[in-house]
Amino acid sequence: MKIAIASGKGGTGKTTIATNLTATLASMGKTVQLLDCDVEEPNCHIFLNPHIESSTAVTTPLPDVDEEKCTGCGICAEVCEYGAIAVVKEKVLIFPELCHGCGACEMFCPEDAITEIGREVGIVEEGRADGFRFIHGRLKIGELMSPSVIHAVKIAGRESEVVIIDSPPGTSCPVIEAVKDTDFVVLVTEPTPFGLNDLQLAVGMVRALGMPFAVAINRSDVGDNDVKEYCQREKIDVILEIPDDRKIAEAYSRGEMIISAMPAYQKLLETCWGRIIDIHRNWGELTS
Repeated sequence: MKIAIASGKGGTGKTTIATNLTATLASMGKTVQLLDCDVEEPNCHIFLNPHIESSTAVTTPLPDVDEEKCTGCGICAEVCEYGAIAVVKEKVLIFPELCHGCGACEMFCPEDAITEIGREVGIVEEGRADGFRFIHGRLKIGELMSPSVIHAVKIAGRESEVVIIDSPPGTSCPVIEAVKDTDFVVLVTEPTPFGLNDLQLAVGMVRALGMPFAVAINRSDVGDNDVKEYCQREKIDVILEIPDDRKIAEAYSRGEMIISAMPAYQKLLETCWGRIIDIHRNWGELTS
């Protein structure tokens, strides 16, 4: 079962839930792996201290022009949907930061003057933490193609009983790449006006994708009840509520897991796992 931990905004506690849920499942005897797909700022490793065993470069295709064959016809620029190619005085200019590696320029070049070369956009690192496999991606500074690195992280994940994916925040392309093809999405939010607004966007995203999901509320005992009331109106299950506990903040500041600092919270996460299984099963029965 693949579970994506996502949120409409940053700072809601995705990493806290992803890491502690993974460790809890491992302690229950599950074969589990954690994929940190928040490749622009991965931080699961801070809490898990994994032993990294391998590192692999992630590349995307980039057009390379043979100037001896090129006639400067401009077709490559016409078919590029991303503005990554311009033809000036019959000379082809490539803008790597805009290129999505779609291959259209190579396909439509009438002179076969374009081939694709690999451009490194990030790395994928694999290793092991305490009782489970760990994989994360790192996007190179200045690069924009985070979905390519996210895809590579997911490809590196092997078959196991449970896969936990720590997704990027928001609802844009990187998040879609992280959550697609998963079996369940946990949307993490907080009881604030911003938290509610971005939760609504995230709910719209997973509903558009037709995915089973539920909500986890971090710092659930502060703020107002608008998030809970919204979930009740929309018939959305709230499967986890983490209180605004100073000890949790202190453990986080030390890079320490909640269940290590306060083992009593492990029972809360075990219950959360049971709710995920029940909702996923009921979803399957409703859609079959």
